[in-house]
Amino acid sequence: MSHKVLIINGDGIGPEIIEEATKVIKVLNDKHSLGLEFDQAMLGGEAIDATGKPFPDETLEKALASDAILFGSVGGPKWDKVDSAIRPEKGLLAIRSSLGLFANLRPAILYPQLVDASSLRPEVVSGLDILIVRELTGGIYFGQPRGIRILENGEREGFNSYVYRESEINRIGKVAFDLAMKRGKKVCSVDKSNVLEVTELWRELMDEVAKDYPEAELSHMYVDNAAMQLVREPKQFDVIVTGNMFGDILSDQAAMLTGSIGMLPSASLDENSKGLYEPCHGSAPDIAGQNKANPLATILSVAMMFRYSLDLGEVADEIERAVSGVLDQGYRTVDILTQGYIEVGTKEMGDAVTAQLK
Repeated sequence: MSHKVLIINGDGIGPEIIEEATKVIKVLNDKHSLGLEFDQAMLGGEAIDATGKPFPDETLEKALASDAILFGSVGGPKWDKVDSAIRPEKGLLAIRSSLGLFANLRPAILYPQLVDASSLRPEVVSGLDILIVRELTGGIYFGQPRGIRILENGEREGFNSYVYRESEINRIGKVAFDLAMKRGKKVCSVDKSNVLEVTELWRELMDEVAKDYPEAELSHMYVDNAAMQLVREPKQFDVIVTGNMFGDILSDQAAMLTGSIGMLPSASLDENSKGLYEPCHGSAPDIAGQNKANPLATILSVAMMFRYSLDLGEVADEIERAVSGVLDQGYRTVDILTQGYIEVGTKEMGDAVTAQLK
């Protein structure tokens, strides 16, 4: 049975990193006769420029017909002045919501070759392997009511609703525990239950989910403490599960423990493991078109795509070995460059990975 892969370039450095990741997919498709089928669509700023919408109907149709989606990045200063209802980021939120992509998996793995690129001491981060499981379609980013209103005295007030239903908490908890059982069997649930009732419910329900996984260890941590502990002693964590906003912040913090956010992939999955795969970094408009972006996070997102949505774990392993091999050869893009290594651009890094795969 062939799989359909939808490719969306996105904005900023998106087209450059997607080009390198696509080369990797096509090399493996030919090498293993996988029979993958490809299609293209638009999302974010590029879609606004072409259609006036950040998430065109055609993109939704193609996304629904696909088994997996590879996405570059979204947004940039070019679209800062557009109406907030059609900002590029709205397109990304919309595709997540429309496809039910509720489980965001963001690994923070430090490759041993890059230990010197981390801002923390080697003994603190060597061997780091954390998986952050972020709830992606609920919480304060989607809660209603929301908006900006004018009070009786004429002052403007912004408001958002932090809302989670029991079913939303239970399903993300199950994902976190299922993944932990394949790893170190430790789950840390992050909340702010001392001041937020919604996360008081979150904590209570995580305790209930944990009863179905007697071999796993569940701990709880307030988000402010979790942020501190990620810097103080990051290797204490195995799987972290948390809500949309806290996960957004903590996963970017964890990314920098590895030396560069340019190394970290992500997967956003629905209940059937159909997913959208994208690097954790943004569109980096300041370096767009300059052959400076690190494509490895996007290439590693392809590995996650093969593992989770296409059920081809051996192919995923092959990509990860190729990335490690390229780092062994001493190739570095500028974001992970330290003294004594070979600086290469986006295209050259992608070529090096495909050469390893061939």
